[in-house]
Amino acid sequence: MKAQSIAVITGATSGLGQLTAIELAKGGAQLVLTARNKSRAESTGNMIKKLVPNAKADFFYGDLSLMEDVKRIGNEIKAAYPQIDILVNNAGLHGFEQRITKEGFPEMIAVNYLAPWLLTHSLLDSLTASRNARIVNVASEASRNHGELKLPEDLTDTSEFTTRGSSELYGKTKLLDIMYTAEMGRRLTGTGVTVNALNPGFNVTGLGRELGFSSVLARILKVLHIGNPRKGADIIIRLAADAQYEGVTGGYFNVGTGKSIVPVYPGGDIRMQQQLWADTKNILTERGYLQ
Repeated sequence: MKAQSIAVITGATSGLGQLTAIELAKGGAQLVLTARNKSRAESTGNMIKKLVPNAKADFFYGDLSLMEDVKRIGNEIKAAYPQIDILVNNAGLHGFEQRITKEGFPEMIAVNYLAPWLLTHSLLDSLTASRNARIVNVASEASRNHGELKLPEDLTDTSEFTTRGSSELYGKTKLLDIMYTAEMGRRLTGTGVTVNALNPGFNVTGLGRELGFSSVLARILKVLHIGNPRKGADIIIRLAADAQYEGVTGGYFNVGTGKSIVPVYPGGDIRMQQQLWADTKNILTERGYLQ
């Protein structure tokens, strides 16, 4: 990681994103962080300053379930930072009931897939200006439990689901992240920008906060030394900054070993990756979020 790298991180006010922000700040990066509200941003900013006194952190506010906000945040960041070296799309949600955003999208699809797709698209000029930028997408091996992928229907499907069914939909959103990472890697060939996805493993973070027993579960797992989010943050940081991944693009890598993972079908299917890209672009364009 070069000195004074500009690192944009979503979902940085808790969990993996917060740990990633702290470690990148320790490495000298200037932080550009998204947040839903100022109180959590201030708390995170104070924590970072306490641990890394010389750290610089700039916050941009909005709701990543709303493409209107994602587009605005992207434009604001691009205007403030004409060159960006690292983009970590970390923000994620596992909802246990169907919620539909005011824009008509299923919330989990919006937060976990459409938001990183649109934010990355919005920041491409700034990333390309770096000539050596890295995009890191947090996916998951939960993608192996994705049911049947139907395109383009799944991108706008607002059907109700059970708590058990929520795991399948969550897995599907992570499969979509892996697929668009591969397609974007091909599309960015020759720009100097690389993009990779990762499996952070099982982590005790705020992701499952909607479970009534999540805080109890977190305490039990902590005692058993299971689900340490620092391991998940480590692979994010390695993909964002380590020389080992210089020039590597379009891949999907595992927590711990850092080795490449072959995604479950149709994750590696080029035709399906291309269809997903086209369908996503069409939907976002039709609804006015892309030019």
